[in-house]
This record gives sequence, structure tokens and C-alpha cells, in this order.
Amino acid sequence: MDLAEIITERLRRVTATVKVALHEPSFRGNELAYVKECIDTGWVSSVGSYVDRFERDLAAYTGARHAVVVSNGTSGLQVALELVGVKPGDEVLVPALSFVATANAVSHCGAHPHFVDSDRETLGIGVGALSEYLAQIAESRGGVCINKRTGRRIAAVVPMHTFGHPVDMPALLQLAARHGIDVVEDAAESLGSWIGDRHTGTFGRCGVLSFNGNKIVTTGGGGAIITNDAALAKRAKHLTTTAKLPHPWAFFHDQVAYNYRMPNLNAALGCAQLEQLDGFVRAKRELTQRYLAAFRDVPGATLFVERSGTRANYWLQTLVLDPALAGQRDAILAATNSAGQMTRPVWELLNTLPMYGTCAAMKIPVAQDLARRIINLPSSPQLVQETTA
Repeated sequence: MDLAEIITERLRRVTATVKVALHEPSFRGNELAYVKECIDTGWVSSVGSYVDRFERDLAAYTGARHAVVVSNGTSGLQVALELVGVKPGDEVLVPALSFVATANAVSHCGAHPHFVDSDRETLGIGVGALSEYLAQIAESRGGVCINKRTGRRIAAVVPMHTFGHPVDMPALLQLAARHGIDVVEDAAESLGSWIGDRHTGTFGRCGVLSFNGNKIVTTGGGGAIITNDAALAKRAKHLTTTAKLPHPWAFFHDQVAYNYRMPNLNAALGCAQLEQLDGFVRAKRELTQRYLAAFRDVPGATLFVERSGTRANYWLQTLVLDPALAGQRDAILAATNSAGQMTRPVWELLNTLPMYGTCAAMKIPVAQDLARRIINLPSSPQLVQETTA
């Protein structure tokens, strides 16, 4: 058998099914009961007890002091950047290897994405390479970090925890502090991931979660801003709820803001999902062990695993081909998908997309190399739950 056939056969060993999606939601808890309560009581829109409860539960789970739920992760990231002071015309450092929402949120603020390279150990921002790059292109003017090549302020950096694997946040925080750059974490994929005893999304001034239908916990569509700063949390709530001042009946709005509210129906779903999160993570970690066993003797294909000192949620299982086999990636994708085993490549590098091709970017050899070799595997928690039920 060639490599594509071997990988397809090994996938079937693990999934034990002919047709399997990349990642499906699992609804095995109180989802129906909580959503039905919303319908029965009429509290289905953006005000309701489940909105408040979901915010409290998220804060408790992540260890953040505050959580503000929003309509989706992209809107949450946009607002988080505005909260830390990103202005039109600023630059924001983002990984070239990320989902497009990371860069889109910067653009929605009127700012410019500035693309940076990745790290082989984390798949996220390469802190060492970024440090060397900033030493060349950045200077401090009156305590403000300026890109000498463009003359624009570098206002923030947005690490994204790729597939649930944490970035080296302690090192990135030190680098950002040296340059006076704010940190906003794109933790969209990493609910349930930890660095030591600290949850992703709680290292920067703000972190942003996503609850899209393919995430480890879903509200159908939704997101959240988490922060330890009470003032930022209060402002986040105000900005995402049309800047309406509290009043029994009057509609007074004190600034241009956003209707990024999460409906009570979605929050109800989120509360039920969050109750099962530990089980989802356990299932995904067991799935990792099964994939490790299945691919152990497959030359040239290595399962990406968490680095020491971190605990990943393994949102998407990730196979990395040896460099010499990168040319076989598309054949493997074609064979596995034809066999009903849904796999996918990593996203197109953001600096190659038409709307971002002229943005500032450092050299990104690691991101370019990883993009040629990454294959995401079926990762639904029920692949384990169903075989052990």
C-alpha cells in the first residue's frame, strides 16, 4: 500500500466507521431541557437567565474574573482589540498560520494585520523569531512601539492557540512588555487547554473564545470575551449590547456600538455543553492515544502532541508529514475523503489571501513549511464515546 492507502486504513481502525466528519457537536446532556425552558418561558432573545449563567460558568471554568458572551468569536476579537486601544491605522501582529477571523477582526477595527511566523513546537506564534524581527523593525518613540518601515504604531499582538495547543504565553508576554505591545489572545480553539494551572485566554489583557458549531463546546454560533480587568469587562458588555444605558423603559444609547449580543437560547445550549466539557476533553485525549497507536509504525507521518507543561484540548487532531513527503499531502487528502474519512489541510496562509497580500509581514519559513505538511484528522469526541458506550 502507498502512504495514502495506509493512512486511510489506519483512520478506519480508529474511527470504526465508514463515513466520519472532521468534527461534529455532541449533545448528550441537558441541551434539550434548557432550550425548552427558554421556549416555554418566552426568554429566547438576548436577555435571560442563561446568558448570565453562561458568563458566570465560563469565568469559573477558565479562572477569569469576568466573561462577556457575544454573537461569535470574530466579533468578540474585534471588540477585544478595541478595548485595549487598537485604533484605525495601527498595526496588529497576527500569525500567518491562522483562521481568517484573526486577521479580519483586525481589519474590522480599521487596523492593519502584520503577519508573523510560527513555531514548530506549538504551531502558534514563534516567539524567538518574532523577538529577532522586532529588534530589527521596531523602535520606541515616547513609549510607543513604532514600525520603522511603515511609521505605524504596533498596538497589539494576537497569539492564536492552534487546534487547542497553547502558545508559549510567558515568553510572549515578556516580549510584548519589552516593546509596550498589548496582548489579546485568540483562544477560539482552546477552551479546555491549559499552561500549567492557568487556562488559555487568561494571560493577555483579554482572551476570546468561540462556540461555533465545530468547536469543542458549541452554542450554535457564539463567542465570549474573558478578562481579569473589571473595567474592560464592563466596557465590553456596554459595547456589545448597543451601548444602551440601563433604564426601566427609556432607550438612551451614549455612543456608536454593536449589537453583538448572544441570545438566551444559545446561552442555554452553552450551559449544557459546558457541563460536559471535561468529558469532551477526556474523550479527545483518549482519541489522541488511539491515533498515536495507529500511526506509531507509519513512517513519515507523526501525530502532533502537546508540549511539556501544557495540557491541550486536542480540538483537532493533527498529523504532520515529514518534509520529504509533503508532496503527497493532497493525494492523502483525496484518498481519505473519498473513503469517507473527512480530513483537511490547514488554512491558506493569511498573507497569501488577496485582501492581505500587501500587508506587512516578516519572513515565515516555519509557517510555510507547516502549511505544506499538516493534515487534520476526524476529531469528534463521540468517536471515543460511541466505541466505549
